Parts: sequence; structure tokens; C-alpha cells
Amino acid sequence: MTQSNTFNPTVLADPGSFALNRLPVHSDHGWFASEEEANAKHSALTTPLDGVWKYHHAQRPTNVPEGLENPETDITAWDDIQVPSHIQLSGYDKPQYVNKQYPWDGHENLNPGEIPTLFNPVSTYARDVQFPKIEQGESLRFIAEGAESALALWVDGDFIGYATDSFLPSEFDVTSYADGAKHRIVCRVWKWSSGSWLESQDFMRFSGLFRSVRLTKVPRTHIEDIRVSVHLLEDHSSAQISLDLSGRGLENGTVQASLEGVGDFAKDGNKLTITVQGPHLWSAEDPHLYNARILVKNSDGTLDEVIDQRIGIRNVSIDSGILLINGKRALLKGVNRHDFSLNGRVPNPELIRRDLIELKRLGVNAIRTSHYPNPKIFYELADELGFYVIDEASIETHAMWERVIRGLDTIEEAFPGDREEWRPAVSDRVTSMVRRDKNHPSVVMWSLGNESLGGTVLRDVANEVRALDSRPIHYEGVYWDSRYLETSDVYSQMYTSAADVEKFLQTHSDKPFILCEFAHAMGNSFGAVDKYMDLSKKEPHFQGLFVWDFADQALIAKDEYGREFLGYGGDFGEPTHDADFSGNGLFFADHTPKPQTAALKALYSPLAIEIDEGGFRVRNDYEVTDTSQLVCELSLEREGVLLATAQVEVELAPGETGEYPLPFVLPQQSGEYAIDVSFTLRAPTAWAPAGFEVAREQHVFRVAEAANPHASVFEQANPVGVSEVPDGLTLVDSTNNIGVRGEGFEVIFSRSAGGIQAYMVGPHGARARQVLRGLPSVNMWHAPTSNERGWNAPMQDAQWLVASRYSKIRGGTEPFTVTVTERSVNVSWTLDLASSPASTCDMEAKVFADSTLVLRARLNPGEGLADPPEFGFLIPVDPSLTQVNWYGEGPGEAAVDRRQGAFLGRYAADVREMLTPYLRPQEAGSRTGVRWARLTDESGFGIELFAAQPMEFSALPASPFEIENAMHIDELGPHRRTWLRPALMRRGVGGDDSWGAKTHEEYLLRTGPLEFSVAMRAIKGGE
Repeated sequence: MTQSNTFNPTVLADPGSFALNRLPVHSDHGWFASEEEANAKHSALTTPLDGVWKYHHAQRPTNVPEGLENPETDITAWDDIQVPSHIQLSGYDKPQYVNKQYPWDGHENLNPGEIPTLFNPVSTYARDVQFPKIEQGESLRFIAEGAESALALWVDGDFIGYATDSFLPSEFDVTSYADGAKHRIVCRVWKWSSGSWLESQDFMRFSGLFRSVRLTKVPRTHIEDIRVSVHLLEDHSSAQISLDLSGRGLENGTVQASLEGVGDFAKDGNKLTITVQGPHLWSAEDPHLYNARILVKNSDGTLDEVIDQRIGIRNVSIDSGILLINGKRALLKGVNRHDFSLNGRVPNPELIRRDLIELKRLGVNAIRTSHYPNPKIFYELADELGFYVIDEASIETHAMWERVIRGLDTIEEAFPGDREEWRPAVSDRVTSMVRRDKNHPSVVMWSLGNESLGGTVLRDVANEVRALDSRPIHYEGVYWDSRYLETSDVYSQMYTSAADVEKFLQTHSDKPFILCEFAHAMGNSFGAVDKYMDLSKKEPHFQGLFVWDFADQALIAKDEYGREFLGYGGDFGEPTHDADFSGNGLFFADHTPKPQTAALKALYSPLAIEIDEGGFRVRNDYEVTDTSQLVCELSLEREGVLLATAQVEVELAPGETGEYPLPFVLPQQSGEYAIDVSFTLRAPTAWAPAGFEVAREQHVFRVAEAANPHASVFEQANPVGVSEVPDGLTLVDSTNNIGVRGEGFEVIFSRSAGGIQAYMVGPHGARARQVLRGLPSVNMWHAPTSNERGWNAPMQDAQWLVASRYSKIRGGTEPFTVTVTERSVNVSWTLDLASSPASTCDMEAKVFADSTLVLRARLNPGEGLADPPEFGFLIPVDPSLTQVNWYGEGPGEAAVDRRQGAFLGRYAADVREMLTPYLRPQEAGSRTGVRWARLTDESGFGIELFAAQPMEFSALPASPFEIENAMHIDELGPHRRTWLRPALMRRGVGGDDSWGAKTHEEYLLRTGPLEFSVAMRAIKGGE
């Protein structure tokens, strides 16, 4: 590292000045003064400095007063700030979400490496600290785990050092102050430095000391770096573990080490070795860790330090273009994960643990640390819980890449590219990550960064990494700049369709292939992802899929009235932003799961289950785990009512398939039946209790023609020869209205309103309850999803919006045609819809004596109109009807292209909770395959809806138009109506990406005439 005794601010704009007096990065092991401390995992050698610091804020570097570093400076009037934190969440500056643009774009014209001068917040932190007193030969370090984006350190006014790379620790020697007295520590952090040009990631932009800071004693005899190497025999019968040690005083001291449960290491100089017979291998499924305890004594035999080093015995290699872990083909079922929560990127160990447990429960076995090294605790938990990690360096120059794509710069001008001035900083970021994280068995691949094109710099840095470590190197950027494909050991792409992946693999079989980003989970998304999973099981070289991404990036914001809401780009008063493009997580911003996770769990299932009436078939897709750890239970239901359960012993080795008969006799009674096969944990694990369901599949079948018990109401009866109103009904054809009345109900058709104005239930007169809160209407519209906005669907679909909102009934003062059948009174009419070209809709309502009202719509689209977003009815009803029970797929939201994890059954929910709270409101809350739905108030009064065939259905507290107009979920007004939306079908949500990929064709509605019928029937309470 460059040495300097003074700080020169010009280093901020010098890409080559990335570390002044910073100590070399080493393995991330901790050390303790005694075995008791090691057992308690608490070191007296560490002085934590997290907590309240004094704080001075400046808008730009030139506004920083002279002498703030001096110990004589009076800091009592400075503000207080919590460390760690982001200054933007502490009342200074503003959070800013930008994706691929530099945050200063449009404000200052800068060349790569230069820093903004008009606005570049500078944070000065000060704290008077009681330094520990050290003994002869010991030393003391100041360690900042993360500072964004550049950090300078002073003690008692003396410049100590400077470092960039926001996401790796910066360590500085402060031994000369370790006298047991108080000293003033001053940290200065600049929001933007030359290093910021390498940190153009898709995330919220912050600054400050956002990870922990501390002082740490270093004993006089000390292991500075440990390199764990594992040589595993091909037959896995034994493994040799080597610990290569480096440090100070080791030549005069002694080092002893033992491997728990195995024995003592042999010592040869600074290398320790031990052979493990019949080793218990580490894998994501079975993350077994050995613990090596290392005792370091000085020359007089006194114990100086104790180190616990966890070791996973595993092997990662590539053979014949296949990624192997412990000699077996690996399939990385992954997610990308930003280290982000409602507190920004400030680490929360308990939250990280909870996140990883949630991912384990979904079947995720791999994580890419997009797009920077994570805090140490993440890797420790990944080791412990079992994840394959792609560890990614903090390098992204996407904004510069954008200039190349648009022809504003040439490939030669791109950076780091071939530009030598960036080579040292890039090399330092990547190799420092490797040096810190190398001993974590969870890390199976190194990533050079993200979206920075290619070039000689990254090519040569890749070779530097290969000299340090044998794990494969990942880098997706060479897909776009293919001059040096040897940079990456794997083929990596983003958001390529499954069809194009298959085509690529036909001619590229020399390397493993992964989609380091796919299935952009923005808003209501994640459709048709099964195509990728099917391909990964068919194509051996297709070995990794990483969903973008784990959780929405959003923060608590306040509106002008002081009310809190979840804010995204533009909600913090920042001048430039990328709106809600940060809302692309499988989890919400509070890290609770979205409905998409049900599909993810089904798709990432470790067991492939097929069921029919003859039995069931199971393929064990675990890599190393047999199914004896699982309990297999089958259930049989008839139309949502449980008939039988039974357990079946299923013992399959990894990769093995078994076929089993059903453990019960199927009934012969007519009806609809569902057979479920479920696998649950037999015993608790580190990530789930016993009984947790890891896999489930369902088979639905019918016996005889039991279809819909109300099917006859949908038949098109012939009215010829029938002139009398059916028994139990009264037809009143008046001047303005047509009324049809039966026992305990009444339906009113309004000529002036142009539709059904009333559906009254109860005794005739004032005591009758009006169910409707507006006219039921035909509907072809929903609030556009994020994906639909991405491919400009609202413009394509705009005619369906106006057609759904604006119509005119034909016929002037006599729009209705009334006919009668033996069972019903039928009223029909035609609507001219306000689309261009013009569309029409033929409407019919049939009223039966038992209060059943059947609505039928036949849509005749204008010539050339594209497929509609959906087709069905929009029925506003009494807001007190909040309790929904349905027989259909559930329990959560689903879509025609995202039905995995939704199972046929009987479910219940509350209308007020059925609108999925996506970061930006959009189409949400739909349930697929619904046979019937009942909507009631707390007394049981309400209505039942059913269709001739399974329908899509939602019951929401807001209309599609209200949802579309809201930018945040809290903007939706009070619940004044419950909006029922039975539909023939809604367009699939799509999921390949969110900026142009359309819904797959098989999940679109037809463009020709469409017809749909739904019936509603009164529930008078107690039914």
C-alpha cells in the first residue's frame, strides 16, 4: 500500500490512490486471548466503537473547515450520529435510487475518476476514545468494516491513512497511541470519490460509516493470515487439510492446532496438516463444519492468542464443461441478494440469519452477493446453513457501458476496459475480496464484478485470482465484450429467454452455463419460470439460475402530513432517480415473502412428484440427501373436504426414482377430487422445525359428470313457446325500470343507467339490503403490472381501458329485450364500447327464483385490437362484505403463468388484505381455478359467485382504476366498495424481464370474440 504521513485531498480524484497506509487484507478469522474467550465467542482484545459519535456535515469538500481533525477542536456543539448508519437516514442528505446512471449525471460533466465539486457531502466523525494499553511487541489497529465511498483517519490530529472500496474492511495501525489514555479519533467519509466510478450498482445511494468500527489488539505472536486448503481424494475416502499460516513472531513462538473430533495437526514450519479418514463432506444440503482450534504461544510459552477456524471439506471443479461440487454435477438454484433492509445497508445479523432461513425454506441453495462483498456474518451463516455463494467484487461501471451501447464512447474508452490507470484499483478490490473470504466453504465461485464490459484489466485480474485460488471465476460482462472470453470460467448471461438459452447451449458446451440474473421479480411477476427449470434439468451444462432479486429496496418515508409510507426513487426529493425499479424482490421491503415465493418453492423443489389415479412417482433431485429424512403423507379431498390421509415410506437415494401405489381406495361417488402428496421434515434442522413441508404436488380428477352443481343455470334455454313468468318470480316492466322479484330478493334493470342498478336481498321495502354499490360492468382492464409497463402495454392496451370505463347502451329509451323461459326471466342488451376501432358487447342477465343472477357477456372486439389484459366483470358491492371463502387454487395470489405452489382447496381471506401491497400498486390479488367464491359480512349475509368453468377471481378494496392511479399503496382511499372481479382469464404476468419481455403467447387471451358467464346468488345469513 502507498505510504503517506499527510493527507492530500487530490487523492479523492485519483483512481490510483485507493489505499494510503492501509494494512494488507487478510483472512477474516478472529482471535481471542484465551480458550474461555473463544468458547464464549467474545474477545477482550477488541474495543467496539459502535455507538454515538459527534458529527459535522458539509455539502462539499470546500465547505469543510480547516482543523476539524485537531484534538483541540471543540466538538461539543457538533451533532450526534449513530455508527454504523447512513447519513442519509440520519437527517443529512437524501437517499437516491438510481440504477445504471451515475448519481451526478446531468449536474456536472465529469471524466472518469473526477469527483463532483458542487455537491459531494463530507461527513466528519469524531470521538474521544480510551485506548487500550498494550504490552511490548503488541500492536493496535483501527478497523472500519465499511465506509462509503472513501475514508480518511486521524488520531490526535495525525493523519493515519486513507482507503476506498466501500464494502471491504479498512485496517490501519494505531499502535503509537495504545497507552491506555484518551485519544481523539476523527474519521472523514466522502460520499463520492474516484472509487465511486467503480460502484455504479443498481441500488440506493448512501454514504457514511455503515458497518462496524473497532479497535483490535494484535498479540506479539500472531497469525495474520490463514489459508485453508483441502485435498479430497477422488473416492472421498480421505481428505488432507492444510493450514498455511503467516504472521509475526511465529518463528520464535509455537503453534498447536487440533481438529475437533479428529485429532492434532502435524506442523511443518508455518504449515499445519491433518488427514481426515471418511470425511463428512460439506455441501449446501449437508453443511457439516469441522472446527480447528489453534493455540499460539510466544517464545516463553505464554498463550498469546486462540483462533477457531471453521472448515468445510468440499471440492469445487469444472470437468468437461460441467461444474462439480464434491464430484457431482451441481445445480445452483439461486437468488441475487443485496445486503439491504429498511435500515439500508447497515448489517443486522439477526435479519441476515432470518433471510437465509427463509431462503432455505424455499429450496434456494445458492446466493450471488450482488454486487459487492457482504459483511463477515453473511459468509459465516452461509457456511453454517448451507448455501453455494458467488462472491462478487464491488466493481460496476454500468453507466459507462451505457455510453458505449449508445455510441457515445468507443469500447477503447470504456473502463476499466484496457485502461491501465484503473488496473491497480480493480486488482485490489478483487484480490482483497479473495484474501478475506477464501476460507469460507460456502464460496464456490469468485465474481469479478457486474456489468462493466470486458478488457485486458479484468482478464489479467482474473489470472491474478487464479494464482491465489482454484475456485472458478465468474464474469458476465464478457458476454457483451467478447474479446477475452477466457476471463470467465463459466458462460454467464442475464435475462436470456429459456428458448435462447437452449439455442446457445447447442453450440456452447465447453463451460458451465448460468443465468446470473433471471426472472426479474418486479411487482406482480415471476411468470413462466418453469420453462427455465425444465431446461436446467434437461441440459447438463445449464447449471445455475439466480432470481433478481431477494427483496425490494425501499425505505420508510414521510408525506407532507407526517404519515409514513414505503418510499422508492423520487420519494426523497432527489433530483434524478429510477422510480420503483428497485421494487423487484421476491420479498417485500420488510423481508416478508411475496406471493411469488410459493411458485419459487415449487420450482426449486428437491423432489419431482407426479400423481395420477393409479399411484404416484417421486424422483429425488437432492444431490447428497436421501429421502429417509422426510415423511411422505398423502391426502384425499372431495371438493375441498378431507376424506382420508395416509403415510407412505419413501426411501430414495439421490437421483433415484420410485413408484408407489395410492394408500387408499378412490371413491366412486361423483365429484371433483384432489390427491396431495406432501413431504415434510422428520426432524428439526437449523432452518426449519420438524413437520416443515419441503415439497408438495397435487392431482385433480373428476368422477362422473359432477362438474358444477349449478351448471344448468348457464345453459342457453330456448324461450320459444314460453310466455308466462316462472313460478316464484314477478316481472315488473315499468317506465324507467324493469324489476324482477322473487322471495327475499329483487333485481332492478335501469333503462337510464344502462344496466343492473339493484340487487336487493331481504324483505321488500326499507329492510331490504342493497348488495350493489354501482352497476356491474364488463371489464377488459387491470392496473398495469410493472412488467406490462416495461413493454409499454398500457399504450397497446389503452383502447381496452376506455372500453372498460366508457360505454353506451343501444336502443335509446328501450335498450332491453325481455324474454322468459321455464325457469328464468332473461334481460339482454348491447353495449357500444368506447374503443377505436369500435367494439361491442352483448350482455344478458338471467334471474332465477332462488335469487340466482347469471351475467353473460360476449365481447366483439374492434378489428385489429390486440389481446385485452383480461376479460370478465367488475362488480362493486357493499363494503361490509369483507369475508371471502372460495373453492379454488390458493391460498395466495396466482396467475395463469404462475400457478406453481397454488393448490386446489377451500380457503378464506379478508378483502382488506387481498390486495398484494407491491411497492407501486398494480394488478394483484387474483386467484386462479376458482370454482365458487362466497363473500359475506360478519353475520354471514352476502353473495355466492360461481361460473360454468373454473374462473379467475379477486375481491379487492379498490377498483383497477384506483389502483392504477396510486403511486403508493397508502394512497388508496378508505374502503368504500368491495370490487368483485370474476374473469374468464387475466393475461399472464410474465417474468423474463421488466423492460421489454412480453407475456408468453400461450398465456394471452384470444383477440377474437370472447364469452364469459358468472352467476351470483344471495346468502341470507346462516347458510
